[in-house]
Amino acid sequence: MLLAKNLMVTLGASQILHDVSITAAPGEFTCIVGPNGSGKTTTLKALTGDVRYDGHITINNNDLAYLKPWELATIRGVLPQTSVLAFPFTVIEVVRIGLMTGADAQDGCLALQSLARVGLAHYADRFYQELSGGEQQRVQLARVLAQIPHAVGEDGPRWLFLDEPVSSLDIAHQLQIMSLAEQFARDGGGVIAVMHDLNLTAMFADQIILMANGRILQAGPPSVVLTDANLSQAYGCDVKVGMPPPAGIPYVLPHAARHTGLVATKS
Repeated sequence: MLLAKNLMVTLGASQILHDVSITAAPGEFTCIVGPNGSGKTTTLKALTGDVRYDGHITINNNDLAYLKPWELATIRGVLPQTSVLAFPFTVIEVVRIGLMTGADAQDGCLALQSLARVGLAHYADRFYQELSGGEQQRVQLARVLAQIPHAVGEDGPRWLFLDEPVSSLDIAHQLQIMSLAEQFARDGGGVIAVMHDLNLTAMFADQIILMANGRILQAGPPSVVLTDANLSQAYGCDVKVGMPPPAGIPYVLPHAARHTGLVATKS
């Protein structure tokens, strides 16, 4: 399990997170959604130990504050929003960075296998800077997969932390990457992703955490979180959610949204 209790994060003079508590289970795909500036990325960075926080976080029953970087590297992989490389690395060299501290660093085939999983095996010898933004995003995901190739290890479940993993991708590659993350969860690992696309979130998430103003407004399955009232409060506009038969997966109708000046209120 991943447990976060009463998280507070302050950056400079601003408090970004206010008493955020999250429970995420291996075998489940958890998505964090909310408007810009709601605290989604800061929450993910706290869960990965990349920002200082007050509160308590445990991952696989281990206190995050006491795990060494190399210990963390063997149980969780992190895909940030953006990754900038200043030197002309080839694609395969970028992916091999994930092998340096990963759980299966001795496996020399993992880099190519990870590229194949994101559909870029034939790009191995190309320079990273020559790729499109979407292709670079998939290369970075391959790096994470090379670091954490298996959903479960000898010491328990592995975790993927993904910050907007499909933001630069076309719809086909969005579905490919979301399906890959979903399969990781089905294989027994844990996945926590920051998302903006509410329809993709509804399709793939087992649990949704809806945030606004550094707080959690609602958490639960898609049918509980993705409601007219919740989304209208969070996003400050009149959002209508439909339930198309037969699957019963909620979907968001942005063309029906109208700006009303509503904003989520702090409690």
